[in-house]
Amino acid sequence: MSANSADEPAVVEVVLVKAGRTKIRYPAELLADDGTRITVRAPWAGDGIRDFGFVRFEPGDVFTEYYWRDRWYSVKEVRAHDGTLKGHYCDVTRPATLTGTELVVEDLDLDLWCSADGTDVRRLDEDEFTASGLETSDPQAATAALTALDELDTLAHTGKLGALLT
Repeated sequence: MSANSADEPAVVEVVLVKAGRTKIRYPAELLADDGTRITVRAPWAGDGIRDFGFVRFEPGDVFTEYYWRDRWYSVKEVRAHDGTLKGHYCDVTRPATLTGTELVVEDLDLDLWCSADGTDVRRLDEDEFTASGLETSDPQAATAALTALDELDTLAHTGKLGALLT
């Protein structure tokens, strides 16, 4: 996919779907698409400040987001307005699809946070995943999701998460 003109970057609409409903939709600059991995950049798309206790997402933060068509996760590099790396927020998802200018990703509830220095790695929302009923309704997807979370956890704990993004 290319930009509309030499001066104008290509824009895609990122659509995060959860349980069949659109959770959030936002425009992002398309940085790369090699046929397997799609990379976009967008400012923090949430309303105001979101304080998780271990990290704050706030206006001015920039997310460089990596989506794969063949992997069950996405990784978001989070930087503060001054360019300082805050860390990586990882979503366990079904493989991404890009149709036209719409990048659709289905969130499967499991997440992982890895701080910039790699000392704080947290598995998140495992209770939401259990409550979702995916293990009963789609056991193959549930297994793929849990495997993806384990893979991300291992990459984070061994300092190799960033290597996915190069």
